[in-house]
Amino acid sequence: MHVYSLQIILLLTLLGSLAGFLAGLLGIGGGIILVPLFLWVFPLCGFSPEIVVHAAFGTSLAIIIPTSVSSTLGHRKQGNVDWHQVMPLVSGGLVGAVVGASLAAGLSGPWLKGLFGGMQILVALKLYFSHPYFPPERSEKVPLRLLLLVGLCGGGFSAFFGVGGGVIAVPMMIMILHLPIHLAVGNSSALIVVSSLFGALSYVFYGWKLPGLPPFSLGYVNLLVMAIVTPFTVLFARLGVRVAGRISHDKLVNIFAGLLMLIGLRMLVRLL
Repeated sequence: MHVYSLQIILLLTLLGSLAGFLAGLLGIGGGIILVPLFLWVFPLCGFSPEIVVHAAFGTSLAIIIPTSVSSTLGHRKQGNVDWHQVMPLVSGGLVGAVVGASLAAGLSGPWLKGLFGGMQILVALKLYFSHPYFPPERSEKVPLRLLLLVGLCGGGFSAFFGVGGGVIAVPMMIMILHLPIHLAVGNSSALIVVSSLFGALSYVFYGWKLPGLPPFSLGYVNLLVMAIVTPFTVLFARLGVRVAGRISHDKLVNIFAGLLMLIGLRMLVRLL
């Protein structure tokens, strides 16, 4: 039986708003909030245990699409999106998204949750401890091969973990491309539009006509949950963009690293 009580709907809207705000603030797509939320809420709604994790990832990616569009438009107005860099980034991200979703479709739910938590912790540690030693911001043109590499990794992580790809793309843009944090966040938001789109389509494909899917499902993407959450993530993404422009480089990096660590530890503890 699939039940969407008033309490669950309110919870979805509240945490969806938080996810949207974080998407705009940090350029991460909001999936680090949406995925744990769905992993908790979907069993309460009667989702089959066999499809909960994949449905959480697929639905998260579908919601991230309009959220990241809203976030990108906001960053573009502030001059924090370099379209000459974004084009190669999204080219790599497209390929990475298809590959990432294909790999995730073949793994069990517990494996995906464990990898999700571990990935968050490693990225947080790398970003936090590397922060005092960031190289100078790049003054010359970024090599094409590096842009493609970052896009590929971001797209792959996006589809594999259902989190948008910014969790890996933002640190790579800072540490490998030597971009300033605000430009990295803006470019990441643009990359997430493409990686989340093709990642979500891949989850639709791999879950197509799968037995036991709840009502209003398109493959692993639940359209009802998407309709409830998306308006709030889009609205609060714009608020996050405005706040991001008023926060220093140091504070943004520390917030980003701390958030990843908390979510990653929570995921691993729940598996023990």
